[in-house]
Order: sequence, then C-alpha cells, then structure tokens
Amino acid sequence: MRVMSQIAMVMNLDKCIGCHTCSVTCKQTWTNRSGSEYVWFNNVETKPGSGYPRRYEDQEQWKGGWKLDRHGKLRLKAGGRLRKLLTLFYNPDLPSLDDFYEPWTYDYQSLTTAPLSDAFPSARPKSQLTGRDMRPVRGPNWDDDLAGSGTHAAADPNLEGMAEQVRMEFEQAFMFYLPRICEHCLNPSCVASCPSGAMYKRAEDGIVLVDQDRCRGWRMCVSGCPYKKVYFNHRTGKAEKCTFCYPRIEAGQPTVCSETCVGRLRHLGVMLYDADAVLQAASVTDEKDLYEAQLSVFLDPHDPEVQAAAARDGIAHDWIEAAKRSPVNALITKHRVALPLHPEYRTMPMVWYVPPLSPVADAVHATGYHDDDPDRIFAAIDSLRIPMEYLANLFTAGDTTVVEGVLRRLTAMRAHMRAQQLGDPVDHDLLASVGTDAEGIEDLYRLLAIAKYDDRYVIPRVHAEGTGALMAQHCSLDYPGGGADYADHDQDQLGTAPPTLPGLSAPHGGSHFRDDEGQVRFNLLGWDGSGRAPGLFGEEGAK
Repeated sequence: MRVMSQIAMVMNLDKCIGCHTCSVTCKQTWTNRSGSEYVWFNNVETKPGSGYPRRYEDQEQWKGGWKLDRHGKLRLKAGGRLRKLLTLFYNPDLPSLDDFYEPWTYDYQSLTTAPLSDAFPSARPKSQLTGRDMRPVRGPNWDDDLAGSGTHAAADPNLEGMAEQVRMEFEQAFMFYLPRICEHCLNPSCVASCPSGAMYKRAEDGIVLVDQDRCRGWRMCVSGCPYKKVYFNHRTGKAEKCTFCYPRIEAGQPTVCSETCVGRLRHLGVMLYDADAVLQAASVTDEKDLYEAQLSVFLDPHDPEVQAAAARDGIAHDWIEAAKRSPVNALITKHRVALPLHPEYRTMPMVWYVPPLSPVADAVHATGYHDDDPDRIFAAIDSLRIPMEYLANLFTAGDTTVVEGVLRRLTAMRAHMRAQQLGDPVDHDLLASVGTDAEGIEDLYRLLAIAKYDDRYVIPRVHAEGTGALMAQHCSLDYPGGGADYADHDQDQLGTAPPTLPGLSAPHGGSHFRDDEGQVRFNLLGWDGSGRAPGLFGEEGAK
C-alpha cells in the first residue's frame, strides 16, 4: 500500500441555480487573456442537453478515456504510441472549433460612433478569429434552461435508448444544472495521451496541470480527455485547462468557483487513497463495478494503520488531520451520497456529485403527496419524465440501484429533519432502511444544508519545506511498481501516467524509459525538443 493525498471536490446538484457565477469568476481570474475566448474551464450545463463541447460524452465518436483490451489490460481508447505517431500531425478524434464555438464579439463602435439617423444602429456580431461578420450558431451555454430543447436535447448521449420514455415538450420537461470542471482524475487519460510529457499530476495534492514550456501543441490531450476539459489556445498554440486554483489551494484557500458559488454547493477536502490499487480498480471488467472499485481505493484516515502508512509515505500530519475532517471524504465514503461523473471512462474522477432529488420530489408533489415518505416517492419513479436510467448513465455507468439508494437516503434525511422540526418521534425503521441512524442523518444534513465556510472547505496549506519539490513533479502513480512503471506494460502502449520513470534525472525524465531488461531507452514521444535525441538521425549504437 502506498498512501497518496488528493484534493477533491463534491457538488450538491440540488443547490445549483444555474447562475453561472462560477463560470464568470473563473474566466475573469484565469482566462481573460488573448486566445482564450472559448476556453471555458468552468461551465454549467443544463441537463438534458448536448453539453459543451457538443456531445462530448459520446466516446464512440471522440474516443476519450480508457478501455480494456481483449487481454483485460487498460489501454487508451484513442490508441497507443504507434497510432499517436501516425496521427501526430492530424488527429481524427479532435473536436473542431464548431463543436465548441467560434468566439465572437460585437461591433460596439458602430453604436458609439453612429451619426444621427432615423434608423436604429445595431452592433453586428463579429468573429474574434477573422474579424468578419458572422452569425453565432453555437456557444458554451447554448442549451441553457432547455432553450431549444425540442431540437437539441435529444442529442444528449445519456438519452440513448430512452427516447420513448422522455418527452421534450417544454411544459413537461425535467431539468437540472450540472457544473463541470476538470475532474483531476486518479488515472488521467489526458496525461497518458500527451506526447511531450507536458501534462502531469502533482504528487502532493493530485492536481493535473500543463507545463506550458513543454507543451508542443499536439492536442492529443484534448482528444484523450473524455470530459473535454482540456482546451487549445489558438493564439499561444498551447493546451490550457482548469488548474484547480492551485495557488489558492497551496495557501489553504478554496478555488475561485467554490468561493464565489451563490448556492454554496461545492465542498473541498483531502482524500487519502492507495496508489497501488488505482490500476487494478480502473481495470475491473464490469463497468457497473467501477463505482465500488473506486471506493475501495480510498483509505480511512481514522484508521491508525493508514495514518502510520501515510506518515511513512511523506504525508504531513496536518494533511492527515484534514483528511479526518474532510467533508468530501464524509460525503463520498461515510454517507455515500456523492457519485462520480461517468465512471465508465475509467479515469477515476475526483470531482463527485450529489444527484438532484428536487425534481423527483416535485413530481410527487404534483400528485398531491409529500416527500416525507421515501416509498411514496419511489413509487412514482416509473412515471417520471426523466427516468432513473438517465441519472444512472451520468453517475454510475447505468447502475440504477446505486442511484436509487442515494436518493432514498436523501429523502430519508428530509423526512427525519421534518419530523424533528414538528416534534415527531424518530422513525428508526426508516433510517435503518437506508443504512444510517439519527446521528448520521443529522451529520449529513449539517454538511448538505447548513455547513459553514470552515466545514465546506477543509484545505491544509502546502508545507514550505516541500516547496522545492514543486519544481520537478511527477504523476502520483509514478513510482517503482506503480501504474506508470513501464515494466508492467507493453512498450507499444501508453501507460496510466507520463513516460517518466523514477531514478531518471531531468531533463531526460520524460524522454527515457526502462525496457524489460532494465536498459534505458529513448522515447521520442516524450522528447521536449531540448538536448540530444539519440537515434533520431541514425547514430550508431543509439538505443
């Protein structure tokens, strides 16, 4: 067991009001430079809807994330090194600008300089790429509040196979908001897809970043990410993505999107996990087992053995203490009401969601009943306009049992707190049916409903004595015997981390690997363009 730490996030979708404050503040903080007009690190989508970029969840088209080969080994869905070389200068799996949107502005000058006239002047939309007049046909929030849902929402990949169950008429539609950022996965396919080794996962907090100096603009990371949260800046020629506000995290402060969230729906905290178990958990055969497999990777910070192992592996004492108080750990592993987004991508995401209960309860209210009886609510599931399978396709790879269990627990929380306010006795049978007790359900209520600032964000500061290590960071799976140890993988495939092996000093760490015989060989895909590239021009004796 090798204990690693990860800053993770949980979002309570029942609280999201779709105000886009998180998007605005993120863009103002991180993406207000030239060339980032369509680089939306943090966007809020209306579900059902095709998302941003359009139909990003259709991995049969975009081939993001991982898959199991015929031998049961984890492979990039877009192919290994050979395919990367063959498509290095033309990536067939790359979304076009039209799948995002062509950034535009308006000709405001025509308004401010227009002469007196009987006609009203207008500010025409103009492309920020060409400067010419254009007609906007796509944007990051094109499906907001079910706008055009009768035409566009049917393109939602999560609705496949449910067209007859879901009616898209506005007056009968069901919707909720889904805020999305980079998932900062435990098994990031974007990192494994990067030919230049510019994408990396920080060992101390698990944040996935892009080294702008090493990035060569191949854009394999864009196609490799199944969530399409890596963007290409057309001005700088570099990949950009959500940084999880790492300068703020290092100072013990929450991300900008969390700090400014109107609904206070975001929780931040530390998760401890066993890095040795990541590859095996991501490789389970049945996609519906991936949720439980990822849960098995997480470690209990209250366990003395875990604490001792964490201290042995260099995790500071205050980080271990923060993991004990982590609201994220409580919602994911203790109360088990938070779920991962699309676990079937096998990236093991670390931004989790509490699925929305409100639309379910609203459907019951429409029949004249109240939501104090979980059985009454779940008796109405079959008649819901958005079936349970839709939420399951989003969060549990199609396993409706897990989603139903979460919604039952949330319903039991509402029933218990209502009874408490009215002075009614505790219904122990109800709480036992969802696997909890009065103390546990009240703790869940405290976290989801009334959690204060210090309860929502438990973020330890980075240690000054370890800041020198930030200059040379590697993937958290990058250690002898770990997921990135290329001795355990076929050499014609990319592993679960950048091609960096322990014991190889910079600047050659990303361009060399050890073969099965222990010899150091040169990896052209990982070459950053500096220094010699042995064998590139046929030197004798080059490996």
